[in-house]
Amino acid sequence: MSQAKSQAVPPKISLFSGLKFFTGAILGAAILGAGAVMYFFNPSTHGFYPVCEFHQLTGLNCPGCGGTRAVYQLLHGHLLRALQDNALAVLFLAGLAGRAAWLETQKLRRRPVGSFLPPKFLWPLLIVAVVFTVLRNLPAFSFLSP
Repeated sequence: MSQAKSQAVPPKISLFSGLKFFTGAILGAAILGAGAVMYFFNPSTHGFYPVCEFHQLTGLNCPGCGGTRAVYQLLHGHLLRALQDNALAVLFLAGLAGRAAWLETQKLRRRPVGSFLPPKFLWPLLIVAVVFTVLRNLPAFSFLSP
């Protein structure tokens, strides 16, 4: 019986606040840097952005095709053009921003929070991405293609 008690779950290792701040600062700087590159260099005219291998191999649009151009348009305040480039990417970014805001509100209220993206959301997201991919490659839904 004493062995059962000794096999208890070990305590969770928590990061000290200095490391959390450093990680957040590095992540914030990377996001700002990437945003600055996206803002100043139009993906339609500059060739250093990554190319979609799926599109090059098949000629079909994947769920991410047009996402870089959509972010560029969003950064310049052109929501409708961003939706034309990749509606799924725009809606996904809005959902991520909303989820992040909700989680931060929960933390400020000192309420328990779960993971950023719970596993129960992964299958629905995958299904939406597959349906979006199929639809945007059909002639009747060509308005979904970039």
